[in-house]
Amino acid sequence: MQKRLYKKISGCRFLRCIAGVILVLFAVIDVSGTAFCIEPPERRQPDLSGTTKKDKVFLEAANELEFNELITPDFQILRGDVRFRKDSMYMFCDSAYFYEKSNSLDAFGNVRMEQGDTLFIFGDELYYDGETQLARIRHNVRMINRDVVLTTDSFNYDMEINIGYYFNGGEVADSVNRLNSFYGQYSPDTKDAIFNYDVKLFNPQFTLYSDTLEYNTTTKVADILGPSIIVSDSNTIYSSLGFYNTADDLAQLYNRSLIVSKSQKLTGDTIFYDRNNGFGEVFGHMVVDDTLRMMQMHGNYGFYNEFREESFATDSALLIDYSQPDTLYLHADTLESLRPDNVKRILQAYHDVRIYRSDMQAICDSMIYDVEDSVLIMMDGPIMWNLDYQIFGDTIKVFMNDSTIDWAHIPAFAFATQQKDTAFFDQLSGKDLKAYFTNGDISRVDVSGNVQTIFYPQESDMTYTGMNKAETSFLTMYMKDRQMDKLKMWPTVDGTMTPISKLKPDMIFLPDYKWYESYRPRNKFDVFRATNRPRSEIKKIRHTEEFFEEE
Repeated sequence: MQKRLYKKISGCRFLRCIAGVILVLFAVIDVSGTAFCIEPPERRQPDLSGTTKKDKVFLEAANELEFNELITPDFQILRGDVRFRKDSMYMFCDSAYFYEKSNSLDAFGNVRMEQGDTLFIFGDELYYDGETQLARIRHNVRMINRDVVLTTDSFNYDMEINIGYYFNGGEVADSVNRLNSFYGQYSPDTKDAIFNYDVKLFNPQFTLYSDTLEYNTTTKVADILGPSIIVSDSNTIYSSLGFYNTADDLAQLYNRSLIVSKSQKLTGDTIFYDRNNGFGEVFGHMVVDDTLRMMQMHGNYGFYNEFREESFATDSALLIDYSQPDTLYLHADTLESLRPDNVKRILQAYHDVRIYRSDMQAICDSMIYDVEDSVLIMMDGPIMWNLDYQIFGDTIKVFMNDSTIDWAHIPAFAFATQQKDTAFFDQLSGKDLKAYFTNGDISRVDVSGNVQTIFYPQESDMTYTGMNKAETSFLTMYMKDRQMDKLKMWPTVDGTMTPISKLKPDMIFLPDYKWYESYRPRNKFDVFRATNRPRSEIKKIRHTEEFFEEE
């Protein structure tokens, strides 16, 4: 086709050349009558020695072709339905300058690039450099690659590696998402896109804001490579590294990402998140923070359901209740926070439960805490301490008021001990015990059923008068300044008073006496201390179904 075009204009070009030569000869005749020629300055041409047929640009069609070897020796002027081809890429325009020697072109008006039936690029202007194989498309640019549409005002397309990019703002959209950024890069071959600076990903379910993002238009997976925020109606996600499958709403988040939903916050080293099911699985230092109830659940592994507001933690599991100035710390092998209905919240702890708060410490093997009713139930060998008092039994129920102890109930079997000194311990046992607290201290104790006591009365100078041992059916003891103030036993009392000097070792303890001070948590860090306490040391009388009887 190119040869036919040259033949068409050969006669016209010959006449123009003759006229030009005559004009030049008259212009250069000096006064002496000597003539000389002015040659155009030598121009350095690009080194195209390595240009292959695949790299070469061919002119395939044009309604008009104009070439002036003297005025515009480097390019041909083409007008009307212009078409070029480079390998499998076709380029169309209304008019163009074609630099055949440098394998380059400038195209204007209704610019269109086509590669097969899958890649189309539109714009107002096109500048193609044959040496770099870079096509620069300007103004009203639109690239279509199957279901992907890229729009911008300035777009460069590298035809050697088949990658295009914009650098002054643009958008890439597919069937699921729209992505805006200052800089964007797209590969039609791999369907990979890279976005930098002021990145926004718009999805029907959420909007993602980032500084650096990679995205594949086939898999719909976004790679988070910098500080990012994902905002939706249900939650907000903060992450600096991870993957988000926007088609399935599945995410893998790293580097201690954070998910905030209503009154709950979920943090972890690695989070696998399923938005459709509201489920997050966490590996490495999980923290679930209930900002409404001011409670946190920690663990090196766990999961969280944001729809039901339920969570699970294990491996260094820790519950922190910071609703009051006196924070409570609870450790167990496994922790669960459940919502059996839309009102109640139940916390469950399993195996080697250890609790610390300044006014109360406790251990047991399993525990249930009803958050709404503020009832703490400790089972399987529970022991509770308050100052120098120790209480244990088969089951201990603690009733809270504003997160402080109001009263405690030990049904079926209870044993309470107060340490007087290293040698003597006041002791009290019975079938049912209720202890009432005032400002964190025991103020009254009620015991019923097979009541047994050992007390060591003291004179005003704190010397012991003897050991008082008694048995009765009912007992009420009033405390003042952490000491017994009044004692009432009824209906009958069977007791003895033994002088200290006549006491024998087998007389000073009740049959079920145990002193578990070595197992007592000393501070918030001590809740993680393993004690390996034998479960058989504590009597087990009640059945599990009795734990939830109404008080």
